[in-house]
Amino acid sequence: MRVYSGFEGTGELGAMQVLRQYDEMPASARRGVVAIGNFDGVHRGHKALLRATTERARSDGRQAGVVLFEPHPRELFQPDEPHFRLTPLHEKLRLIAREGLDFSAVLTFDKALAGLSAAAFIEDLLVGWLHIGHVVVGYDFCFGRGRSGTTETLQTAGLALGFGTTVLPEQGEAGAVFSSTAIRRSLAQGDVAGAARALGHWWRVSGRVEPGARIGRDLGFPTINIDLPRGAVLMHGIYAARVTIGDGQHPHDGAAYFGTRPTVDAGAPRLEVFLIDFDGDLYGREVSVELIGYIRADQAFASLEEMRTQMVADCAQARAILAAAPAVP
Repeated sequence: MRVYSGFEGTGELGAMQVLRQYDEMPASARRGVVAIGNFDGVHRGHKALLRATTERARSDGRQAGVVLFEPHPRELFQPDEPHFRLTPLHEKLRLIAREGLDFSAVLTFDKALAGLSAAAFIEDLLVGWLHIGHVVVGYDFCFGRGRSGTTETLQTAGLALGFGTTVLPEQGEAGAVFSSTAIRRSLAQGDVAGAARALGHWWRVSGRVEPGARIGRDLGFPTINIDLPRGAVLMHGIYAARVTIGDGQHPHDGAAYFGTRPTVDAGAPRLEVFLIDFDGDLYGREVSVELIGYIRADQAFASLEEMRTQMVADCAQARAILAAAPAVP
């Protein structure tokens, strides 16, 4: 079994196999039911697609799989424009595994793959490599060179090549379609609760704790510093947060700050998190930070003591928000 290196030993992927484009397809996964997409965010629309895949697979007595692309196609076509990925590959795989998939096939999205015709994508990859028995896609799915392949292309090819096709209609709530673009917009506005409702889980960022300037420690609020994904667009300000250390099962309450630190140095935006009622050294540790609620906008203070007074109030508000927030939105 091939497991993505970022998860070796953590158990977060459970029994889900992770296959790269040139791995041999296991016999048990052949003729499986496979969903295809970018799945950025693994939001509620994606989850509906994954549920349809697993339900069909269980009904047919087959394995359920997913095909996704790495890197995101925009990173190939627009390399100079930072793209805000809601879920880097390791996070995407973690969320997909939680939906009960048996395997994930990660296709390297490079010029060769982008240049495949729709027919070659189906014949060489879906049939020749994956040996699919059934494919599940969203209503707006396009593929192949110039996005020439459509859901109708898949249905026609399936009749000729011996696989079935399910096309899921758009998914949404209260008249709004679940989409990665809309979720990015919510995060840019500080609406992390709205983003979570569309995602079906709290949006989180993971990374290794980096050394900082230790100003927070001097003020009695030692913080951990995490790099956000390239191109991330998040409203500057203070957030209530939950922090998981390593593969721990019990998150810690926290107050997170994202901004340029105008009171201190007005530098590049950074994420700093104070863990409430926690005492320990986390430098070099892997942590995950879930943003649960927006508290206030960033601001410059006349002095560090004035900022410290506000931080006490921010932590009190973060406690209240976290006490009322469910584990799953």
